[in-house]
Amino acid sequence: MPPDRRAERQVALRVAAEAEGLDGLLVTHLPNIRYLTGFTGSAALLLIRTDATILISDFRYAAQAPSEIGAAAVVEIDQRSVWERLGRLLAARPIGILGIESHSLTVRDAERVSSLTRGRVIPTRELVECLRAVKSPEEVAAIRAAAALAQEALAEVLPGVRAGRTELEIGAALEGALRRRGSEWHPFPTIVASGHRSALPHARSSDKVVGVGELLLLDFGAQVDGYCADLTRTVVVGARADDRQRTVHELVETAQRRAIEHLRPGMPACEGDALARDVIAARGFGEAFGHSLGHGLGLEVHEAPRLAPTSDTPLPPHAVVTVEPGIYFPGWGGIRLEDDVYLHPDGTECLSDGRTELLELV
Repeated sequence: MPPDRRAERQVALRVAAEAEGLDGLLVTHLPNIRYLTGFTGSAALLLIRTDATILISDFRYAAQAPSEIGAAAVVEIDQRSVWERLGRLLAARPIGILGIESHSLTVRDAERVSSLTRGRVIPTRELVECLRAVKSPEEVAAIRAAAALAQEALAEVLPGVRAGRTELEIGAALEGALRRRGSEWHPFPTIVASGHRSALPHARSSDKVVGVGELLLLDFGAQVDGYCADLTRTVVVGARADDRQRTVHELVETAQRRAIEHLRPGMPACEGDALARDVIAARGFGEAFGHSLGHGLGLEVHEAPRLAPTSDTPLPPHAVVTVEPGIYFPGWGGIRLEDDVYLHPDGTECLSDGRTELLELV
């Protein structure tokens, strides 16, 4: 059995909350609640006091919540309103300064919290997310397993990819293969974009028919034990790659390889981004690479840290990030390659297979 890290995570959160001058914290972002307690339901509030952790949910989770949480928190089930139950808890034992998760709580609900307590309510920013950025060995293993599952699904589907099929058909085949192999869900809508549509970095799969000699960009993921993998491969369908396709693919592959080889914990995120961006810019295509190099992976497919040119935050050791440079030309198409990378103290480990060679499906 893997070690149960929920208690130590809660201790670390209390230390972080105390450093912010808080007497308690209301956690409302569901991935954070799962990280701290193991609860996987869709509705809950988590009250972190200095001496207790209390999860409030509703009738739907009367059996599930105690089973998943065990001794990690006290479970309170309210059949009327979780907010009313929170109010009673705050009235019975007031909290002087209560932090709320400003990035996940609506203005309306923040006002509701303020009305439930006589103490001060102040916004906080990603206290739990900062803890989640540093992955335990079990979390890294789950992401590695999700990446392996995703790669197996792609290997099953690629032999059936041919000109004349639609993006939606290919996406359905890929999502079916992911589920058959045990992916708990799709971390994000699968992107299948062909021809000129591959120049849309976050395209929605469509009923467009894939043509002979077109680029086909596949951005897809898997989920194992709640943890996400995120991969992108770009192939040529029905013909050999032409010179332009081959040249752009080689440049993106070179940029990605340089970043994976030289990323290090402690490096400012913007310097990590520059490892790939400088390669592309040196060839005159900097304007065609308009998004960040990558993002953190974990219980969410987009989480801290961000590999962005605007971030000087040091990359933490034991983070898992995507490395996904791309070059996009409207009207022609785009090529993106993405792998999942673990930042261990001495360097990097690619958790996905790193098989980014140009595939020609002929």
